Formats: sequence, C-alpha cells, structure tokens
Amino acid sequence: MLVRFWGVRGSLPSAGPETVAFGGNTSCVELRFGDHIVILDAGSGIRPLGDRLMAEGRMDFDLLFSHFHYDHVCGIPFFLPFFRQGRNVRLWSGHMRQENATQHMLRDLMRAPFFPVGPEVFCANVSYHDFMPGNELKLGEDVRVRTMMLNHPGGAIGYRFERAGRSLCYICDNEHVSGQTDHALMAFIADADLVIYDAAYTDEEYPDYCGYGHSTWQEGIRVCHGAGAKRCILTHHRPRRSDERLQAIAEQADKMWPGALIAREGLELSL
Repeated sequence: MLVRFWGVRGSLPSAGPETVAFGGNTSCVELRFGDHIVILDAGSGIRPLGDRLMAEGRMDFDLLFSHFHYDHVCGIPFFLPFFRQGRNVRLWSGHMRQENATQHMLRDLMRAPFFPVGPEVFCANVSYHDFMPGNELKLGEDVRVRTMMLNHPGGAIGYRFERAGRSLCYICDNEHVSGQTDHALMAFIADADLVIYDAAYTDEEYPDYCGYGHSTWQEGIRVCHGAGAKRCILTHHRPRRSDERLQAIAEQADKMWPGALIAREGLELSL
C-alpha cells in the first residue's frame, strides 16, 4: 500500500514563498494497492497528479470524495485523464442524501457562469457511484473500504482501507467536541497502521473556530494514540499557515508522539 500526498491545504490554495516547503495545493491523496490506483479528494493537487498518471500511461482510477466543498473538488476540471479516451474513472461519494448526488455535484460544479464547459466534454469513461455512510465498498478483488459520516457542516465521509493485513484511514474535515470522546471514530480507526487526520487548527486557536468543522493537530494525536493507531499524518493546513509555523508544529507533534508527521506535498510512505 503506497500513500502519496499531492495537496495538503484546506479552504484555499496558497501559493507563495511562505508555502514552498509544505506546498500550497488543496486536498488530494493518492493510494496505490499494487496496480490499483485510488484518489482521495480532488482539490487543486489533483492537477499535477493527473499529469503524472498520464505520463505513466495509467488507464484506470477510483476517485473517492470526502465531500464537495470547493477545496476538495476545485481540481476536477483540470484532471487530464478526464479528457483522454480509453481512461476509466469511477467517482464515489456518500455524504449527500439526494439521488445521483455524485453526478449532480459534477454538473453543478462545471456549468455557466462558473465554468465554460460541462462534464459532457469528458472523453474518458466516467461513472458515478453513490453510497450511504456506513456502507462497505469493494474496490477490486482485495481492497475493502469501510465508511462513516464525520462531523462537518453538510457532512463528510471518513474512509478506512484494508488490504493484505494493512489498514489506512482518511479522516479529513472532521470536528471533535472538546472534552468528549468520539467512540464511533475511535472504533473506526482502531489499530490502523496509518491515520490521515484533519489538523486545521491548534488547541489554542480552536475556541475561535468552534463549529467550522475542523479539528486540531493535538486532538489528532490524542485520538490516534488513544485508538491504538500506529502512526498519524496531520493534514488540511490553514491557508495562512507558513512553512516556518508548520515546521514548528512538526517538531512539537514529534515530541508529543514520536513518529507523528505533518503532511507535505510529495510525502510518500509505504505500508
């Protein structure tokens, strides 16, 4: 199981000299299970990922959305495989209740006056798949995917991937409740080899952002450690968070739980 980060920011892409080291693209994570490629979210980081997949001649992908807020879908119209024949892309979402939610989202995103063309210009074979939170998905023959609803305005989906005795959880855009244990989340990520966790804020900042739908890097470590996860990677950094500040948080996180990492573009791990 290979994990590669292409976008680690939340809310808004952040280009400039203060974000070079950790990167300024919004959420996008690539998973490879052997030859099977799964993409988590389609923030602006999916554009360079698409370029790489094209260069490699890859033809088949699953794209799973946590939810449809702009920072997680803004890269969709710039994902090159959509515009090439012979590619197969399956889109999955589960946080909305309406029928054909995944397809409707894409059509609403790519329409006038917000975008000049719609998804009808795609040349790839694109299919749309809706599921309910709590459903289990089968991606290929040997990848088991569990799902759960997270605490985020409008909803968001958390994913747990299991293959060949290894497990990875993607918990992005989730708000904790101070002083309370989320037993459902703890059970969901229990004993995972790796947890990718929403860390938009610090504990000190959180009181000013209660209700915004995000957690803190300290809470991420507390939750992952308490659930028996082996390692956590903290992501969804605030757009104003500079490289200098993220490096300081990285050092604090490693002291709080040795091995905890702050996500950066290009970070790659194998499980």
